[in-house]
Amino acid sequence: MQTMPIALWGVVMLVALALLFDFMNGFHDAANSIATVVSTGVLKPAQAVAFAAFFNVVAIFVFQLKVAATVGKGIVDPGVVDQHVIFGALVGAIAWNLITWWRGIPSSSSHALIGGIVGATMAKAGTGPLVGAGLLKTVAFILISPAMGFLLGSLLLVLVSWLCRRWSPSRVDNIFRRLQLVSAGLYSVGHGGNDAQKTIGVIWLLLIAAGYSSASDRMPPSWVIWCCYIAIGLGTMFGGWRIVKTMGQRITKLKPVGGFCAETGGAITLFVASALGIPVSTTHTITGAIFGVGSVRNASAVRWGLAGHIVMAWVLTIPVTALVAAVFYGVSRVLF
Repeated sequence: MQTMPIALWGVVMLVALALLFDFMNGFHDAANSIATVVSTGVLKPAQAVAFAAFFNVVAIFVFQLKVAATVGKGIVDPGVVDQHVIFGALVGAIAWNLITWWRGIPSSSSHALIGGIVGATMAKAGTGPLVGAGLLKTVAFILISPAMGFLLGSLLLVLVSWLCRRWSPSRVDNIFRRLQLVSAGLYSVGHGGNDAQKTIGVIWLLLIAAGYSSASDRMPPSWVIWCCYIAIGLGTMFGGWRIVKTMGQRITKLKPVGGFCAETGGAITLFVASALGIPVSTTHTITGAIFGVGSVRNASAVRWGLAGHIVMAWVLTIPVTALVAAVFYGVSRVLF
């Protein structure tokens, strides 16, 4: 299906909307990077967001743009994308982020964006343009990333507990307060590396549709890369404190050693996913790792009822954002 050319003003407005989503992604997901170091008292909130934001941007030097390529060319056929599809996708994702932030629910900005792209594309052209392989691995990691985080977080805590079994509690606490800065930094690098690239992919998709880039290009323009990493870093600076409380205290009470294991398990998961070019949910990943750490300490220490509400939000993310995106695709066609 051929698409109409996108006017320059439309491209500029949609790039700005995409960067707003990227900012909100950092704002919404700041809790993923800082909740553990704040809840364990290793860093004060203002220090934690600055620390996480810095390492979000450092990720630009660490990862190849494999996740951006998946989002830009591996979820839907770029040939059917137009300004209405991008508008619907971004509005659907932003709306879901606002709702879940307000409710203090750690949901996935990543899957909100994927759901938005899929919903708006289907509203235009049905299921034909969907790329099955890219969608399959993205959907599969809805389960794999939290399970991997859970497994790594729990195994790391078991290993650390065995290695430190002869140490006094105060020594363990002092050492892992320092080590938690390392694990939090690594997690923030993984967070920035995976999440900023999703917005890079959307803007790349837009530029391909507008004729400013080609589907055969190996990389998007450098200004896109820098703008997206800076936007997510600024979003993290402002932080989503409602979700910090849920992640850091309401799921289970964390000590520095638990925070270190959760962050390290989550970071490993994100690094693996980014290397494979898979857009995963940093929220799902760190939540799974926190559950894993809590279950090792004492299964009753985890608030499994709250876990049920969180998982329900995960299940609803893609279909709800797809529906909202489809509606706003139609709105965009009428208004513009």
